[in-house]
Amino acid sequence: MTVVVVEEDRDRAIAVVDAIKDTAECDVYVIGNSSALARKIAAHDPDIVLIDIDNPTRDMLEELTLASGPLERPVAMFVSGPAGGLAQTAIEAGVSAYVVDGLAPDRIKPVMDTAIARFRMVRQIRNELAETRRALEERKVIDRAKGLLMKAKGIDEDAAYALLRKTAMDQGRRVPDVAEALVTASGLLG
Repeated sequence: MTVVVVEEDRDRAIAVVDAIKDTAECDVYVIGNSSALARKIAAHDPDIVLIDIDNPTRDMLEELTLASGPLERPVAMFVSGPAGGLAQTAIEAGVSAYVVDGLAPDRIKPVMDTAIARFRMVRQIRNELAETRRALEERKVIDRAKGLLMKAKGIDEDAAYALLRKTAMDQGRRVPDVAEALVTASGLLG
């Protein structure tokens, strides 16, 4: 596992790296300056990012949104105290764990585990949502294609679907792809 730690204080960075290496076998890289954060994080392509900062700014969270690109890796942010409405902004930027009261070495492993678990859960939900949206769009196209066939050939819905399915099998294509081609062709002819 590759971990990137964003920590400006050198002594704290050393303590964090030591704590991480004590709890898990991994490669740890420290970024000591948060300017151009997205580029620096991307250069290491980490499995998780730990950010320890006293008071996160909106600019830093925008950089983080770019760095999490969007939401391609878990990010745990440790802040020293409540930062107004920035917790919500941090979560929207892709932070998987937002921990107030700073980064304590003995809490690193449980927070990392939680951030990774939450990230995986959110990613699974996003993938399921994308798949559901794709299936719904395909269903809409198939329904439009069936309607075109029913009107053009004077057949019922079951016969229209059977024709789409037979054409798809004959051409070695998926039914939604054949339906899309029919709807597109109809649009060009209409």
